[in-house]
Amino acid sequence: MTQVAIVGGGPIGLFLACEVALHGVPVVVLERLPEMEEHPKAEGITGRAIDILDRRGLMLGVDGTPAQPTPEERERIAQGERRPDSLQPKAFPGARHFATMFVLRPESPDLLVPQQVLERELARRAAELGVEVRRGHTLTGFTEAEDGDGVRLDVEGPAGPYALRADWLVGCDGGRSTVRKLAGIPFPGTDGVTTGYRAFADIDDPGFHLPGWFRKDNGLLVYEEGPPRFITLEFIGRPANRDAPITREEFQESLRRLSGTDVTVTKVHKINRFTDNERQAATYRQGRVLLAGDAAHVQSQWSGPGLRLGLGDAINLGWKLAAVARGRCPEDLLDTYTAERHPVGAQTLEVQRASIALMRPGPHVDALRRLFTQLLLDEHTNRNLTALIDDLHITYDMGDPSLTGPLVGGFCPDLRLKSADGPARLAELQRGGRPLLLDLGPDPGLRALAEPWADRVDLISAECAEAPADALLVRPDGFVAWSTPAGGASLTAALERWFGPPA
Repeated sequence: MTQVAIVGGGPIGLFLACEVALHGVPVVVLERLPEMEEHPKAEGITGRAIDILDRRGLMLGVDGTPAQPTPEERERIAQGERRPDSLQPKAFPGARHFATMFVLRPESPDLLVPQQVLERELARRAAELGVEVRRGHTLTGFTEAEDGDGVRLDVEGPAGPYALRADWLVGCDGGRSTVRKLAGIPFPGTDGVTTGYRAFADIDDPGFHLPGWFRKDNGLLVYEEGPPRFITLEFIGRPANRDAPITREEFQESLRRLSGTDVTVTKVHKINRFTDNERQAATYRQGRVLLAGDAAHVQSQWSGPGLRLGLGDAINLGWKLAAVARGRCPEDLLDTYTAERHPVGAQTLEVQRASIALMRPGPHVDALRRLFTQLLLDEHTNRNLTALIDDLHITYDMGDPSLTGPLVGGFCPDLRLKSADGPARLAELQRGGRPLLLDLGPDPGLRALAEPWADRVDLISAECAEAPADALLVRPDGFVAWSTPAGGASLTAALERWFGPPA
């Protein structure tokens, strides 16, 4: 028996487990694979995902800032000889791209770190928080209790089948989610039109092509030297069988078609095959079953939306699920998860479809790309698109009209605060996953109003040179739920809406 069962032990499942466990709720993670996959996945953390991890103190060096892997460490990453415990993320200030047009200007550097390193960091954090991760355990079925009070999971483990009962079940098990399929949640969208490969491989002639990103008559070729890394993308429809083993010859033929050479691939160190399906679950919650990450939406990989979008799902859902599981908030709080995150996922799919459309070969798309590049020379347009791609534009509808204002619903910046305990960043104060009431006025009346919620809301009186308001109520996911000039009555309403009735 556990309160929350999460199916899928990738980065989203592990991060969500940590979010729930921060609030003292027992969590079990079921992962069908006995060990972490080592084929190439996301190779960087971008945009809002960096802020999300920072709010929990993850993927930072010993001094609280990103460190840089050595060339030797990066070589080991490429060749599969991973020593992730010795690696820290590297701040990578390069330009962001949209549809391979490197014209975007991100607000902050990317963190150049392989997804496997993040997964191992999250696994370590989960263990610290007491999360039970069961590797090699596969969900084969589940049944919701007739009274709606819990879920019975049928699991196949290394020692044989067994049953597990949970109050809540969350599917973080990828685009082919067993949880979503068993729940019967529709997954509409569009099929892929491309077949691509991402590989670390050796070739007989390292000078076969100039290094860089190249749009070809029949697709896209990316070639990076030292160690050789390749991405190929061809508009030939989705792969007939994405699960089929990838042969050296299969990748070699793609490389030859795009490069126009007779290059020979002598050895493949790591490779994966991908396409550009764009699909989204009709709802992220059905009774006691919820979805997050790729189980809720799949999209093409360009500009790295999958990891960023999934972390956004998890940090939005985690504290809400914990509050309901502990009985502090009614179940309808979980309805705000779909209401807030589904539109974000839908917009991301639209952006990714547009990106694929702008990468198609042909003179008409050539003309459109030239026009698009000119438009992006406008600073305002460029910043807007960059924010859209990096999820920096997100504003949630907080529901109550009395709470509306220029800050409410938006992500709270990482304010520099000075209190009786000394200087601190807002991100550092959110490491425990608790909401904050920031009294920057100060106003003793606010503390009196919020005191009945002191068991679940941290009340902080501080000075802030760049204070955007005299007082802010910041949810655990970093979004502003209330701010001045709204009055005390609306503060009380916001506290009760998001964090339950007073103690």
